[in-house]
Amino acid sequence: MQKSLIIYSTVDGQTKAICKNIAQHASETSIDVLPISNNIDLGSYEKIIIGASIRYGKYRNEVYDFVDKNMHIIDSKENAFFSVNVVARKPEKNSPTTNPYLIKFLEKTKWKPKKLAVFAGKIEYPKYNFIDKYAIKFIMWVTKGPTDTSQTYEFTNWKEVENFARDLKL
Repeated sequence: MQKSLIIYSTVDGQTKAICKNIAQHASETSIDVLPISNNIDLGSYEKIIIGASIRYGKYRNEVYDFVDKNMHIIDSKENAFFSVNVVARKPEKNSPTTNPYLIKFLEKTKWKPKKLAVFAGKIEYPKYNFIDKYAIKFIMWVTKGPTDTSQTYEFTNWKEVENFARDLKL
């Protein structure tokens, strides 16, 4: 039986939720969904999917460190990478060829994932601390996004996530 791994780096949990959704829509029964920070034996998996979120325009360093450290193993497997970011709520920035964060990631790392995807994330103003709440509100104001800090805004297109899961043939 084929065993697959879905690894995530998340700040607020939306990337983890997307990973779990991908696993739910898979036809395989042996899929592990783990945080990227775990010490994972990648050799026991046939497929490796990595999901990472953006906060303040950057992926967390753990994403680059993990990919750099394990690139030779990841490259020897079926693999995929997806980015979760709120800028992907905009149609002109929601594909692997148009999303500035995914493009920058591919330029910064030597890894060339076999499959790529971009998903819009979620803004949970009520959950954020004061500084994050108002920094994100300012970013949303500049980019013409939602600024009501009493609300949560989910931009993830779950049908796109489901389609990605099917394309992975997990």
